[in-house]
Amino acid sequence: MGWFGRLEPVTGQGVKNKPKTKPTRSTFSVLRQLCKFIPNHLVGRLARETDVERRARSFSPWSHVVALCYGQLTHALSLHDLCDGLAIHSGPLSAIRGATPPSKNALSHANKHRSALLMEKLFWAVLDHLRELSPSFYGERLGARGKLAWRFRRTIQIIDASVIQLVANCMDWAKHRRRKAAAKCHLRLDLQSFLPRFAIIDPAREMEVSRARELCAGLAPGEVVIMDRGYLDYAHLRDLDARGVFFVIRAKDNLACTVYQRLIKAPAGAILRDDLIGLSDPNTRPHAPKRLRRVVALVEVDGQIMEMVFLTNNLQWAPSSVAELYRCRWQIEVFFKQLKQTLQVADFLGHNANAVRWQLWSALLVYVLLRFAGFLSAWPHSFTRLWALLRSALWQKLELRSLLENYGTAGGSFRCMAQPQQGFWPYFP
Repeated sequence: MGWFGRLEPVTGQGVKNKPKTKPTRSTFSVLRQLCKFIPNHLVGRLARETDVERRARSFSPWSHVVALCYGQLTHALSLHDLCDGLAIHSGPLSAIRGATPPSKNALSHANKHRSALLMEKLFWAVLDHLRELSPSFYGERLGARGKLAWRFRRTIQIIDASVIQLVANCMDWAKHRRRKAAAKCHLRLDLQSFLPRFAIIDPAREMEVSRARELCAGLAPGEVVIMDRGYLDYAHLRDLDARGVFFVIRAKDNLACTVYQRLIKAPAGAILRDDLIGLSDPNTRPHAPKRLRRVVALVEVDGQIMEMVFLTNNLQWAPSSVAELYRCRWQIEVFFKQLKQTLQVADFLGHNANAVRWQLWSALLVYVLLRFAGFLSAWPHSFTRLWALLRSALWQKLELRSLLENYGTAGGSFRCMAQPQQGFWPYFP
């Protein structure tokens, strides 16, 4: 297991009551310990696969990856900010497998011309590596903490997209509206582990429905997928049903259907209707599932009671369970909030599409590394505090797990992952 020993989280309920002590000193900086989670030679192998190595010259792909991770951890606002910070700490930086500080021109050229596919492949490879190091990190069930959808006892995944604002006058490739530019991150999130399973980064003008099939391609029979109505494609729903995948999706307002059977005779609490339906529109009926279940429920959104219509292909769940499953979709909004408000996905170091993709994939990579560090130390507080603490100690030679254990002892109860209460609808118990 190397320098970090057995990669399992600390146990016991007495962490908060431990006396305050100083973190254990280490021969490695905190940044170096975080980079240790990335396997040796992985970046070099991926660089050869993506045809990056032969163009590396003096600024190696590994140095490029470390530089962008450093920029995420420190919220570097510009190329000068990032390059000057690394140049000042060139000594400790060289101890991270020989990484070197870049010049402004070298980093700008690398972001523009090196394929961002390298960082994308690195992210998924590191995620698989961390799962091998500690299977409980990837298999950790949110239901064990907060009783969120615990009774479904099956993998639940959420699909949604988030728009990331860019500067319109210098990013023509991402033109979204007349005076706006934006990128869009389509994501499939595992509800139990709160980790990404699949992601696509596109210009914002790409519609959600065009990416629905790619996002759901890896779903296995028996799994549950929850989608916003932007991903509603009846032909795709029919394919999911044929594959044995359960779905819950919000219906559009213009749904034209025929009711075949009423599963409840009268409204029950917040549940207004529960019907078996078939589509009546002759243009969509041949492509849609032959039978769909429609659940109509009252929900409270921003202090107002609204009527929402949900579609599913599962006939066994209680109607309140269908509504509760869709409520779980809010968890992916919490994920995007953590990503946007903590890591550096607001100020971009390059204006071209490739540079933006490098920065967004590096943000996802740093997110996973921080989550894994918090997992090993049983970090009890928010992800924002975890990031802020490690940012302040980035070049300190302190043992990472000891640092988090000593500064995670304040009173209160928080979570590094989302909480059920953050997506709570008062009408559903």
